[in-house]
Amino acid sequence: MPALDESGLGKRIAVLRKTKRMFQSQLARESYLSLPMIKAIEQGKRQPSDAALESIAVALGVDPTRLLSTFTGTETRVHAALPRISAALATYDVSIIPAQRTAAELHVAVSEAVNWRLAAQYGRIAQHAAGLLADALAVFHAASDQREAAGLLVATARSADAVAYKYGARDLSARLIELMRWAAPYTEDPLVGTSVAYVRTETFFTARAHTAGTRALETAIDGAPAVTDESTAAASGALHMRAAVIAGRDGDAATAETHLAEARRLSASIREGIYRGTAFGPESVRIHELSVAVGLGQDHVGQAFAVARKWTPSANIPAERRSGFWIELARAQMWGGRMDDAFESLKVARSIAPQHTREHPWARETVATLERLKRTDEESLHQFAVWVGAV
Repeated sequence: MPALDESGLGKRIAVLRKTKRMFQSQLARESYLSLPMIKAIEQGKRQPSDAALESIAVALGVDPTRLLSTFTGTETRVHAALPRISAALATYDVSIIPAQRTAAELHVAVSEAVNWRLAAQYGRIAQHAAGLLADALAVFHAASDQREAAGLLVATARSADAVAYKYGARDLSARLIELMRWAAPYTEDPLVGTSVAYVRTETFFTARAHTAGTRALETAIDGAPAVTDESTAAASGALHMRAAVIAGRDGDAATAETHLAEARRLSASIREGIYRGTAFGPESVRIHELSVAVGLGQDHVGQAFAVARKWTPSANIPAERRSGFWIELARAQMWGGRMDDAFESLKVARSIAPQHTREHPWARETVATLERLKRTDEESLHQFAVWVGAV
């Protein structure tokens, strides 16, 4: 059972139901729960089980964490889905099962999965990833012109990879990235190749092969299309941001700053937005400036504070990236002895993207350190630590 929700779970369900112009009877029917149960939940007289809360969330078209930020049932759903994703991937190079969707239907479904990835709604991706991947492969193999189908396949694999990587299935993540690398040339779009090179960096982070990762990204930068418009500027800029972060993890401040400077230059003349599935623009570069400072270690706390002193990410930034900003700022604040501020930053991260925050190793490490030092509100801090899995 989820813990009691002090902020009013029942009222939140009722408000969201009304905004969607649903009657209680309709919500009951679509969530496969009884009308008396829905009424009791909305009135705060009954606490829904994990299964009931997920059913209500599906009926309302939201992730369960939108209703209850401390919800942890997503983890169970994700781990149950990983074997199915692996099975769908197993025969990527041959067509076995016909697609259950048309190409047009698949396009809509994949676009929705991309939005879920950017919003860090991993549970929703996990629920649909295996079927999407199977259909994307079937459509690709059946297409007479495979260019558009290959693009859909890359986007599908990237959404599935977000779940695999965040939830520790690193071998599956590596296989999905190899699928992306295999499919990208079929698109005949070099910008798809740059987006795959961006994602491939995960394998270097996992292996702590930071020097090799920096070199791989620099090779991708050298091979990227010439900058002629916003899309090509964003493609190169995103690679420079990524190279800056991995160089920072390698302790190479000079290389990190070189790449940040180029990312700043490229972002100066374009709008913040999503380009080939990756956010890029002036705000994204600022977030990466903080990420580089934190990656370089405690001696660079001042740089991290300088970024955050007069600026925080706007709502225009995808939830996953915004929550990452607050998680990394919390780490810097902890290093700087600002324990209460660090805990507040973690709470902001959770309010933006609960699933991303709960699975982020730095969030877990930071809250574990805060609790060990007992330097902030102990009761709520302990509750947060339990939720994030730090104790």
